[in-house]
Amino acid sequence: KLRKGTWTSESSIVMAAPGGAYDYDLFVIGGGSGGLAAAKTAADLGAKVAVADFVKPSPAGTTWGLGGTCVNVGCIPKKLMHISSLYRDTQFDAHGMGWDTKSSHSWEAMVTKVNNYIKSLQWGAKTELRGKNIKYYNSFATFADPHTVDLTDKKGATEKVTFKYCLIACGGRPSMGDYPGANECCISSDDIFWQKKAPGKTLVIGASYIALECAGFLGGFGFDVTVMVRSILLRGFDQDIANMIGTYMEKHGVKFAREMVPSRFERTETGQVKVFVKDAEYGVYDTVLMAVGRTGCAGWLNCKAAGLDFKESNGKLVCNEADQTSVPHIFAVGDVIDGKPELTPVAIQAGRTLVKRLFAGSTKLMDYTDVATAIFTPIEYGAVGYTEEDAKKKLGNDKVKVYHCSATPLEWNLNDERSGELGYMKVIVDKTAGEKVVGTHILGPNAGEVIQGLSVAIKAGATKEHFDDCVGIHPTFAESYTTMTEEKVEGSALPTKGGC
Repeated sequence: KLRKGTWTSESSIVMAAPGGAYDYDLFVIGGGSGGLAAAKTAADLGAKVAVADFVKPSPAGTTWGLGGTCVNVGCIPKKLMHISSLYRDTQFDAHGMGWDTKSSHSWEAMVTKVNNYIKSLQWGAKTELRGKNIKYYNSFATFADPHTVDLTDKKGATEKVTFKYCLIACGGRPSMGDYPGANECCISSDDIFWQKKAPGKTLVIGASYIALECAGFLGGFGFDVTVMVRSILLRGFDQDIANMIGTYMEKHGVKFAREMVPSRFERTETGQVKVFVKDAEYGVYDTVLMAVGRTGCAGWLNCKAAGLDFKESNGKLVCNEADQTSVPHIFAVGDVIDGKPELTPVAIQAGRTLVKRLFAGSTKLMDYTDVATAIFTPIEYGAVGYTEEDAKKKLGNDKVKVYHCSATPLEWNLNDERSGELGYMKVIVDKTAGEKVVGTHILGPNAGEVIQGLSVAIKAGATKEHFDDCVGIHPTFAESYTTMTEEKVEGSALPTKGGC
C-alpha cells in the first residue's frame, strides 16, 4: 500500500558516503526532462547521482539520444514544425497587407535543421551532467532487487549498481494499437520528426492532440492528409473548442474520416500502405501515422524484482501525493505516473520538488492542480483549469457559470480567405465562490503564450471581477478577456462576432 500523509523533513534521505552501503544516493532511470531536472538539482544539493538512459528503437527502427520525448520526438520538433507549417497561412494574411510573396518548402531541409538542433540539445544535456559530476549510463536499467539495478549497454555488457533511493522517470512510448500489420507498415510520433523522406499522402489514425498536431502541420505543408477518428476529437478537452479545431482544420484542407477504425494494414509492392476498415480496402497511403495513445514504460523495468506494482493496462505506476511508489524509497515523476498530466514542465517541476524534499529538508509537495497546457494545432488552443464539462461534473450545474466570446485577430480581417473564421475564448466560474475562475480557454493565434500568462492569475485565485477590472491592450486578440460579458446559455449558438 502507498504511504499516506504529509511529507516531513524526517523522511529525508541519508546520503550515501564514499565506500558506504550504496553506490549512489539517487539513481535516476530515464534521461528525459523530469529525470535530468531531478538529477541536476540533487547534484547541486550535494548528492551522489547517476542517470541511466537507453532508447529502444521504435517498430520502424527510429532511435535517438539523451533528452527524452520532449527534446527528441515531442515538444521541440513538434513546435518547430508547427511554426514552419503556419508560414503559408501567414503569407496569405500578408497578401492583404501589400506583400506579394512566393516561396517553397523543403521537408528534407527542415528535418535536417530540426534534427541538428536536437542533437545540439543532446550534447548540451551530456555536458551538463559531466559538469555536475553526475554519472551517465547509456544503458538499459532494470531492477535486480529493491536497491539494485542491472545495466545493459548496446553491446550487451552488463553491470550492477546499487542506490539508496531511486527515481523512475522513464516516461512512455506510443501505442501502435495492436492492429495487424501496424508495426510493420505504420509509423508514430517516434518516427515522423526524424523521417528524411517527405511523408506524401498521409493517414493519421487517432483524435488525440498528438494526432491533430501532426495532421495539422502536415496539412500546412500541403500534403494530402486524412485523420481517421473513432469517436470525438480531443477527449478530455473542452468539446466546444475541440469541434471548432476540427472545423478549422477541415476548412484548411485536412480531411476527417469519422466513426471509423482500421482493421489491418498491408505493404504494397510500391512500398505504400494499404489500409483496411472492416476488412474492406479503404485506401492506399504513402504514410500511416498511428496516434492512438501512449503506454508507460514501467512494464520494461522488471518492477516485481523491486517489489513494485504497476498497472499492466497502461504501463504506469501508482504514486501517492509525494510521488512515492508502493516501495517507500522508490519515487516516480512524469508520464510514467498514472493519473497525472503528461506534460514536460510537470515532470520537471515534480522532479525538482521531490529532490528538494529528499536532500534539502523541504516539505513542499508538487501541486498538480491548474496546470496550463497548449495544443499546437493550426489554430492553437490554450487551457488551464476545468473544462466546462468537468466543472459541471465536479461542482454541479447550479454552481457553474460560463462566459464566452468570439474574436477575430486583426490581421485576419484583410484576408478574404479568412471570411467567417473566428477565435474563441471561454471563462468558467464558480458562482458560489464570488465567481472565482475555475477554467480558462482560448482558441486562436499564439494561444500558448496567452494562456501561460493567464495561468498565473488562475493559480493566484483570480475572479471574473479581476478580469473585468483589468484594462486590455488594444489592438490585441487576447484583450477580449477583459471585455467578456456574454453568458453561455445551454443549447444556444456560439458567438459569431468579435475582435478588432
